[in-house]
Amino acid sequence: MIFIKRVVLLLIGILLITGCGVNKSDTLKSFKDYNAKKESYELIGTMKIISNEDEFTYDINIGVENNKHYKVSLTNNINNHEQVILKNDEGVYVVTPELNKSFKFMSEWPNNSSQAYLIETLVNDVNKDANASVKDTENGYEITSKVNYPNNQKLDHEVITTDKDFNIKRVEVKDVDENAIIVVDVNKLNYKPSFSNSYFELDALVKEESTTKKPEEDKNKYDEECLASCTDTEKNCKNTCMIESTSNILEDIIYPLYVPTDTYLSSKDTVSTDNGNRVILTFSGVDPFILVEEVSNEYDEMNIIPVNGEPLFLGSTIGAISENSIYWTSNGVDYYLTSKTLDASEMLTIAESVQNSSNLVAGLK
Repeated sequence: MIFIKRVVLLLIGILLITGCGVNKSDTLKSFKDYNAKKESYELIGTMKIISNEDEFTYDINIGVENNKHYKVSLTNNINNHEQVILKNDEGVYVVTPELNKSFKFMSEWPNNSSQAYLIETLVNDVNKDANASVKDTENGYEITSKVNYPNNQKLDHEVITTDKDFNIKRVEVKDVDENAIIVVDVNKLNYKPSFSNSYFELDALVKEESTTKKPEEDKNKYDEECLASCTDTEKNCKNTCMIESTSNILEDIIYPLYVPTDTYLSSKDTVSTDNGNRVILTFSGVDPFILVEEVSNEYDEMNIIPVNGEPLFLGSTIGAISENSIYWTSNGVDYYLTSKTLDASEMLTIAESVQNSSNLVAGLK
């Protein structure tokens, strides 16, 4: 009798284990099958990026056409700064419309890495992870899989939350300690979008009217009413009534909060340029690198900067990373970081610390 009970319990255990395995396999397959068919869609939501103790929230508006053309618009909630990742038949761009400036990449983006806000890359992550897991929730499912962020090794896995029909509601990208680094909340998904003919064109993002005058156009501007009422000498009146000009002179030098061990600031140089000044910080030691800073210039026409690299999120902005350099714009300043010895992960850590320092300085003003 005891033997029979043991056999029955063993059989029940086998059935339960087998049943769970089938359930996991079927659920993951249903998730992949359902979402792999979504080749065109419009996604509206928010994305939060946590960088050390700082949080940056973007409103995101994403348009995808046949998994071929992409337009990812991200607007920073704090400063209303908009940037757009655009992919069309000409290439991949990271555009800053208010400056009429764009990085252009010859890149396989978004297929060469994970993207928490794109359905097809989430499906690809689950496809590639043989150990992907699924958990039932009250309103749907939680699917966990490994991620692939070549330029940010601290991103380890993601948790995809769906409803019962496998529509994606939330994505959390976490590190090995289960800290959420990227969080995407989906507010609206339209699987039958209608895009205009110019929706995926770079020209549609050109800001037609420049609001920032070039430095030379601002020289010797005066308040005419002030001059008319001034009783001092002409020279003193002009000095008193001069209107403060828009200057491209960098007022605050931003120093990285993180520097590799046995590496130190060895020189600080300022050079004049046609548009203002440029500060060059040289760090020497075990892991030398150079950090260049200058005030961003607004262009009358779209200025395209070719980059042999990939788009890169840096907290409150999107930049470009290549094999030995990172280039980004933040709080009205262009930054260029380059090193012959540092790998991408270490350069990213330095750049993030510059970003945090920049945000701290901007917040104090």
